[in-house]
Amino acid sequence: MDQNEVIRWREVSTDDAAAHRLLTEYFDSRVAGVPDGQYRKRLSPAADFVPPNGSFLILERGGVDAGCGGIRKLDANDPVVMFEVKHLFVRPSARGLGLGRLLLEELEERAVRLGATELVLDTNASLEAAAGLYRSSGFFDVPAYNDNPNATNWYRKELVG
Repeated sequence: MDQNEVIRWREVSTDDAAAHRLLTEYFDSRVAGVPDGQYRKRLSPAADFVPPNGSFLILERGGVDAGCGGIRKLDANDPVVMFEVKHLFVRPSARGLGLGRLLLEELEERAVRLGATELVLDTNASLEAAAGLYRSSGFFDVPAYNDNPNATNWYRKELVG
């Protein structure tokens, strides 16, 4: 990535037109990447991604929307403040530039500011690059924490505030 390129974050609703375009690309890529058309679209309600219970970001690179991702708070009654990373996506034209890592780091920072002590996420084994990103970012494998039919792998990371 060019050091002079400006990276900006826009916090938006998942109902925002730009977020909708990125999420449509994300879901289309997931459908295409899962064998036998087994992928099921599962977008969480927009209210899940609004502070103090969450955040949804668009990553803008050089004035162009390059990716998106969100965090949402899980069980409000749990003494462990756990947030979940959802819909982490970088457009194919922007992959290989470290933007996925930047986006994940920004989501972690926002989760900490919202009080999170742990982050979790689920993914599919077909997303090998994503699994590598998560492991190299300090996430480790855990047993399934949800019943997401699209997921084959679950990860957790303890956060330092």
